[in-house]
Amino acid sequence: MKILGVDLGDRSYPIYIGAGLLGRSDLLQPLIQGRQVMIVSNETVAPLYLQALQAALHDCQVESVILPDGEQFKTLMVWNTIFDALLEARFDRGCIVLALGGGVVGDMAGFAAASYQRGVGFIQIPTTLLAQVDSSVGGKTGVNHALGKNMIGAFYQPQCVIADTRVLSTLDDRQLRAGIAEVIKYGLIRDREFFTWLEDNIPALLARDEVALAYAIEHSCQNKAEIVAADEHESGVRALLNLGHTFGHAIETGMGYGCWLHGEAVAAGMCMAADLSHRLHRLDDEALARCLSLVERAGLPVMAPESLSVECLLELMAVDKKVQGGRIRLVLLDAIGQARVDGGYDPALLRETLMLMRA
Repeated sequence: MKILGVDLGDRSYPIYIGAGLLGRSDLLQPLIQGRQVMIVSNETVAPLYLQALQAALHDCQVESVILPDGEQFKTLMVWNTIFDALLEARFDRGCIVLALGGGVVGDMAGFAAASYQRGVGFIQIPTTLLAQVDSSVGGKTGVNHALGKNMIGAFYQPQCVIADTRVLSTLDDRQLRAGIAEVIKYGLIRDREFFTWLEDNIPALLARDEVALAYAIEHSCQNKAEIVAADEHESGVRALLNLGHTFGHAIETGMGYGCWLHGEAVAAGMCMAADLSHRLHRLDDEALARCLSLVERAGLPVMAPESLSVECLLELMAVDKKVQGGRIRLVLLDAIGQARVDGGYDPALLRETLMLMRA
């Protein structure tokens, strides 16, 4: 087991990474002072892992709420069912909300924990690669709105993250590839050596090599933990974690939540950001080719769907948390491993990217 830390003073917490951790009561029990635990999971994950988790919490009052599976259910209406379960079970302010699932479950459970009785304990047990390397760490929680993704939510840190690498054996190939998109992101924004490692090891990750996966998860979480510790509320460097996300969220919203997986949309978005960076003469030919090649070799899309027009994409991109003064601010690349947030680019070049990076 590897143990990393997210350094946030008195709200610091550990990230446990290893095989077979899900049933480790010794990791969970010290955090559960009130002995009331609400497990939030979904229809796909619960049949696989809920029973084992309940067994690890045998000394507690354990209840569960099972959500439908999919990004299209990340809504205020579905979110409210978590409160129904908490109130019906008469859970008090000493309870724990425990997320068992992917990014949707983690985001919704965390937002519920932040809101129930103005804040209760929260634990993340992510079961997808994307959630293990990204969404479970850092305290971003929330739900989608029909007009924009993740526009309603809160920063609310968990008390710990338990990333059991063994659960990835039940992850389907599409979800695995979607998680690799977020892994690639860390190499592009701040870790050139990691990007080079990924170029050499993409086949091993796609083949679910345990050593390669463990290394990728640990390295990704270390990058994320360092960024969150430096900028918890995204007032500076943390914004770099949104590479490809403004493009990607527009794709997800425009296509209808659940049509494209989050990681698939981010993959295309990162390639679009790289293309725009190249048009701005910041990213050279070789670096652009390496970006596109790695994403393509991971089995991920490198372009947005042709069915979304340039005007549609621009309209959707304008509903983004990084927009300031009506200007769409984007994370762009100066080199592999070096990124910046920029709102001063030529809008005509953005239109060129949106026109040509669709298929």
